[in-house]
Amino acid sequence: MRRTTRLALWSVGLLLALSPVAACKPSPPKNPARTYELTFGKVVVKAELACTPAERRRGLMFRKSLPEDGGMLFVFPKPKKAAFWMKNTRVPLDVAFIGSSGRILQISRLRPYSEKLVRSRYVVKYALEVRRGFFASHRIKVGDRMVLPEEVKAANVR
Repeated sequence: MRRTTRLALWSVGLLLALSPVAACKPSPPKNPARTYELTFGKVVVKAELACTPAERRRGLMFRKSLPEDGGMLFVFPKPKKAAFWMKNTRVPLDVAFIGSSGRILQISRLRPYSEKLVRSRYVVKYALEVRRGFFASHRIKVGDRMVLPEEVKAANVR
């Protein structure tokens, strides 16, 4: 095999191997930190995206802290009943289970380090984890609507 052919095949293989890394990145403009502003009326949450199986499994594990207005938005490929636990997660959290329309269907409290599953009662497209008490302190409740940036809606979710 000629050297240029081998080099071309190697390049294609490298691109294919790296393609899953880019699969969750939203379409332009690029956001290297992958933090997006989600809004509930005038309240803003700066959320990281978790849209691959590995990102959803890891979630906020091993974090020592979370900014007051920070969070993680779990995006599922298809709406489903979701379940969360707090294995290896020290920061006390609340989770909002959110339908495809952006409406909050359920808010649940998560206990640090607990391996007990907290399940959604409804089929959801998103789940948003924030610091415990964030929703209550901002008067965000079941029925309120989350507004997503277009980049998040366009994200390639696996």
